[in-house]
Amino acid sequence: MFAFVAVAAKVTSQSVSTYVNPAVPTGEPVPGDYTGPLRPQIHFSPPQNFMNDPNGMFLDANGTWHLYYQYNPTGIVGGNQHWGHATSTDFYHWVNQPIALFPPEETVYVFSGSAVVDVNNTSGFFPDQDNGVVAIFTLAHGYYGPQTQNIAYSHDGGYTFEYYDGNPVIASNSSQFRDPKVIRYDDYCVAVIAYSQEFVVGIYNSPDLKNWTLASNFARHGLLGAQYECPNLVKMPVRDSNGSMVDSKYVLAISIQPGAPLGGSITEYFPGDFNGTHFTPLGSATRLTDFAKDNYAAQFFHGIPDAQNATVPTGILEGWRSVTTLPRDNYLKNATRIGLVMANELCDLSPVLDASLNQSTIGNGSVTVDYSTVDSGALYIDANVTGINTTLVTPDSTLNLSFTSPASGETLQSGFFFGGDNPFFINRGLIRGFDNVFFTDKFSTANIYSDGSGSLASWRMQAVIDRSILEVFVNGGDQAGTVLFYPTQPLSLLHLATRDLPTGAKVSVSVLALKSAWAEYENEQGTVVGNATRTTNSTGRQDMIYETEFLV
Repeated sequence: MFAFVAVAAKVTSQSVSTYVNPAVPTGEPVPGDYTGPLRPQIHFSPPQNFMNDPNGMFLDANGTWHLYYQYNPTGIVGGNQHWGHATSTDFYHWVNQPIALFPPEETVYVFSGSAVVDVNNTSGFFPDQDNGVVAIFTLAHGYYGPQTQNIAYSHDGGYTFEYYDGNPVIASNSSQFRDPKVIRYDDYCVAVIAYSQEFVVGIYNSPDLKNWTLASNFARHGLLGAQYECPNLVKMPVRDSNGSMVDSKYVLAISIQPGAPLGGSITEYFPGDFNGTHFTPLGSATRLTDFAKDNYAAQFFHGIPDAQNATVPTGILEGWRSVTTLPRDNYLKNATRIGLVMANELCDLSPVLDASLNQSTIGNGSVTVDYSTVDSGALYIDANVTGINTTLVTPDSTLNLSFTSPASGETLQSGFFFGGDNPFFINRGLIRGFDNVFFTDKFSTANIYSDGSGSLASWRMQAVIDRSILEVFVNGGDQAGTVLFYPTQPLSLLHLATRDLPTGAKVSVSVLALKSAWAEYENEQGTVVGNATRTTNSTGRQDMIYETEFLV
């Protein structure tokens, strides 16, 4: 639980009016059709229209995870930004809630930010409760007007908000000053905010969330691209090879949009030390959260991710746009030769695991699974390779995984080469449902975490495919990759094959179907209307969700 310790004087504040477009529903969730062939079934996506950056994510005292997100409820492209809202008790079954934050004026937009539970009434907004929520976010006065930092407070646990009548809490004349992320440090609050086109992250301090002082700047580190966005500062455990916590460090994450190595956007991060006012990175190397191209605007849950986008088929054919990644458990680990890196472990899938489709042990051989009868169209694949004699590995020693549509012949490919530089690759170039010059199709990453001797006694790959999104986790999340793809016909045939592995190598393969997290919410017309109630327990940990969107 994110607790505020300092006590401020009681504040009496009057509600600031908001502007509500007549086309936008209030007090009830936006309904959505989650049955489309491209609509992911275990990932969160908005009920209708456009979503991008995750915002304000926190865990409340009842074990409910709150996800807010940048939302245009009136179109499938960016604009008219609100804060959409969804809740979950297991990270996979999301309940669409009513829109949480509306613009204060017609030409003012609610951009990205964060939210915290003010347990000890640091803000003074909650004299009689310990579950008040304060959101801090950017208001953009037109897309070319000043961007200022503002707060709103919620007396009902984060479902509805009132604007603070003393806004803005950080004024500005800049049109490129946005995306505040707040954490707690000792007895005060810290916010990191992007001066986007100056390539600067400002670090601010406050005793009460209302009065802020600039403490320092973190400037021009790593990849610059066109601009910095969505900075995050989080304290993260350092784990040894046995998984035990041996230390902790801070991580500063910054989203680059555009200007990633492969084009488009990416999230980079810096492990380092933080003393409450200054962040000092441990080194100058740039580290990326994802080796592919469709992962951006990372946001961490506490209490234990605006861009010009291409129009993609989900908006044209199904009326929704963008999807979050699956939740990932993050921690730091030592990578021989390069120091601390952030692991991205796949969170517990048990809430959506279904029947086993295949359990096999092979050496050099293959496994084929027809999953056309899996209603969700979603699978979890786990492949473990052990007993690898690296002195006998050849350039042709490979493990390949593909997903195919027998109807259209389209194929999504991925795999690993055990020899040489050990690259893992993904190829979406044989999927034909979308074409754009910026929609590049091939991605790879090297096994840079080896000790330099070529030693590779074991190797593991986990993958989740969910209709139009693939996430892969290599060696327990040492590397992670996220790609979107848009087949003209559903992919329904999995093929995993190994070739030229040394004698003695053993490959254990597990393929499980995944249950749709949305189907149980559908009414007789197939529409998810949201605002249902689920009651299960949840435990806190450091988790992150990203926006996944094709960004040019």
